[in-house]
Amino acid sequence: MSDSLVFMMGQYAATIPTDRQYARNHMWAQRRGHVYRFGFSAYAVRLLQDVYFLDWTIDANSRLETRQEIGSIESKKAEASLYAPIAGRLTEFNPELLDDPSAINVDTYSVGWLFEVEGDGEGLLSAGEYVEYLDEVWVATQRTIKGQLS
Repeated sequence: MSDSLVFMMGQYAATIPTDRQYARNHMWAQRRGHVYRFGFSAYAVRLLQDVYFLDWTIDANSRLETRQEIGSIESKKAEASLYAPIAGRLTEFNPELLDDPSAINVDTYSVGWLFEVEGDGEGLLSAGEYVEYLDEVWVATQRTIKGQLS
């Protein structure tokens, strides 16, 4: 993999590749021509642990608004709604994940990508800005995790 930054989640090192951008909802974005390919960051995958169900509530070619609900995910640790990281037109879902989302757990930065959106990428963060954002949210995240364990 190309150069990357590391964010320490306790004992776990979340790798943050610098060849892509990031959204505050913990998705990476990699520009591919006129579209951005999105997937979960290593930080998100670590929090979710073992994704086993993925459901989309919109269709390909749908227009998206930033933070629009687009689906849901279930994992060993959480059930959560998924939201559009940017505005634009959703062009494609990863067909491999529709039947078996386990690739998200195995290779989130490659075969575990989620979907592609044609848009301007407004609001996306650089890898460095994302790591700074993780520093800000990590304290609250740890409190939430400990609350779930209690």
